[in-house]
Amino acid sequence: MNANQRLKPSHQGGGGGGSCADSPEPGILNERVLLLVFESIQWDLRVLCLVSSVNRKLRAIAKRLLWRELCAYRAPRMVATLTAGGARIGGGWPAVAKLMFFCCGAEPSRNFRMGQQLPGHFASTSRFSKTSGRSFLPRRCRGDVLYVSDPCEHEMKKAGHQDDLGVYRGVFKEFSGSRTRACLIGRRVGLEDRACPYCGARVWSMTTARLVPRSAARRLGSRNGRLEYFVCVNGHLHGTCWLAPLSSEEEEEDDGGGGGGGGEFEDDYDDDEDGGDDDKEGGRSGQDAVNEGDDRAATDGSTSSTGEEIIGEWGPAE
Repeated sequence: MNANQRLKPSHQGGGGGGSCADSPEPGILNERVLLLVFESIQWDLRVLCLVSSVNRKLRAIAKRLLWRELCAYRAPRMVATLTAGGARIGGGWPAVAKLMFFCCGAEPSRNFRMGQQLPGHFASTSRFSKTSGRSFLPRRCRGDVLYVSDPCEHEMKKAGHQDDLGVYRGVFKEFSGSRTRACLIGRRVGLEDRACPYCGARVWSMTTARLVPRSAARRLGSRNGRLEYFVCVNGHLHGTCWLAPLSSEEEEEDDGGGGGGGGEFEDDYDDDEDGGDDDKEGGRSGQDAVNEGDDRAATDGSTSSTGEEIIGEWGPAE
């Protein structure tokens, strides 16, 4: 179903006297106008947040139509993959949009110690990758489709930590039918007493479930046992890790699997990463800049090294 098919016709007040202007929440005469307005401002996230908070009717239109169009504009390849074959979006498009553009911050858990809670914030640039997502899947679950972002780096020296904190997030395609969910159910892993920061649903701790492959730490630039992530019942992933210092000496130590905590990983899963250099960074960052490298490969002729990575940014394009 395309955007035009999802548009709902508006109805003027009937019976001779009534009109939309007489209503405390007048209707939108033509939803196509909203689409044209947002296309003209290149789907500015802040404007959409403001519009959806005006009244219930605009909020309903945003939930039904505008958030999906925002996601499709900012991350067309990712959205095409997540919806391929009529796949259902767990938790709805507002949750996916929030996940794309919002770093949820971090708080301590029983498997991850940190001195203080880190508040969430809008991310000026977010890069998601299906290749990175495969590094977070145990071998028996490699058939699942998972997009995971690069970690958002937070300096924690003021809080008494030597390493920076990485916060990352991701989303499964059709999690309800995934092997990961089946594995969690099969192992009778209990839900945590915390909520998904993107949709409010209950979550599983993948560390508690012993479903964290060693390749996840290498993909993040962390060490084994120094990360944790959660997956909610709608398939949204969020997690934290301690980032290893970027020096040749530290990289050599990391290759040896240092850092301890190996007991939190499942030994019968392979820990080899997927090959290729489709994980390279590209483009420029900044709130009002647009990094069009991989994200626009299918829409404006720009090229990409892999065709699997997408870049989502908030704010209007230059």
